[in-house]
Amino acid sequence: MNSTLVLLMAVTCGMVVANIYYNQPLLLMIAETFRVSEGKVSVIATITQVGYTLGLFFVVPLGDKTERRKLILWKLAGAVISMLMAAVAVNYYMMVAASLLIGFFSAVPQLLLPMAATLAPDEARGKIVGKVMSGLLIGILLSRTLSGLIGAHLGWRAVFLIGAAIMIILLMVLYRKLPPDPPVFSGSYGSLMRSLFSLIKNFPPLRQAAITSFLMFGAFSIFWTTLVFLLEGAPFFYKSDAVGMFGLIGACGALAAPMAGKSADRKGPQFAIRLGIIATLVSFVIMGASATSLAGLIAGVILLDIGMQVTHISNQSKVFALLPAARSRLNTVYMSSAFSGGAIGSLLGAQVWSHWHWTGVCFLGGTFVMIALLLNLQQQKK
Repeated sequence: MNSTLVLLMAVTCGMVVANIYYNQPLLLMIAETFRVSEGKVSVIATITQVGYTLGLFFVVPLGDKTERRKLILWKLAGAVISMLMAAVAVNYYMMVAASLLIGFFSAVPQLLLPMAATLAPDEARGKIVGKVMSGLLIGILLSRTLSGLIGAHLGWRAVFLIGAAIMIILLMVLYRKLPPDPPVFSGSYGSLMRSLFSLIKNFPPLRQAAITSFLMFGAFSIFWTTLVFLLEGAPFFYKSDAVGMFGLIGACGALAAPMAGKSADRKGPQFAIRLGIIATLVSFVIMGASATSLAGLIAGVILLDIGMQVTHISNQSKVFALLPAARSRLNTVYMSSAFSGGAIGSLLGAQVWSHWHWTGVCFLGGTFVMIALLLNLQQQKK
């Protein structure tokens, strides 16, 4: 597990996961093209995350049964086709279908992360997973910056064309550079999927991590799905390129990912998890009081992304340590819960915005995070 391979995995995670977030700064442009409402166009953001969750649940477990390298290459090929489908969508329903497929084929990072955890030495696993995860988190955030800039100058369709080209380049590089990773599970696909429920039953730390990830990613999506509606209205009146710059601001928090991994290696993950949840809760308080303050929103975004990344990296380090032979399946349970929360958060965020605007959005996001904090504090007492 050399530094070049770690860097390649981190870059791949970032570039592939970006596919599912490109649409968020473009939602109003897409709504204008297909003449649909804000509420209806937000379904595109939600359905993309639904697709990602389906890809996680039905394909990622195969990383324990079949060769991960082949799965990664096949999923990248599917991502190319679905991105092109979005770029040429002729109506709203074709765009929704393309978005579902984009999500489904973009679950590649959730195959790479167990691969990195398997190749890494025990004493540096958290650090290496943190580095790879930092690429994924930077991709989540910078995808909005990239799509906002391209969308403002070349139109939203160009974003998906360029994304498809990036997937083709990655496909060629990974075909040459990614090492083989032999499977460890020899049973049928049915027994593989049934074992997911056995893992949930037998590992309480997995259940706790999954519930925490559901709530935290839900809060994360509540914020990012609705931010475009706040910034493109009064008093800001920003266009998609300025909205996308908030992703660049949030990427500062990605620096916390390797540090969180080191902390998990030294002190154990639970301390960092609680610290990250508290930081995220404070961020929603700040942003709730900053509906007309650019400085307040910027401070809140930075703190939100630091808190999210510290929580997520520490949680994932805890999950990967439970059963080395089942890391793909453990990651499936954990991340399926996370993106289920993200999809529900996107849907609820759009609905709350339409009735209670920014105050309602921040209250809802803060409520998700508060529940996560209470559950983790309760677990500590046990």
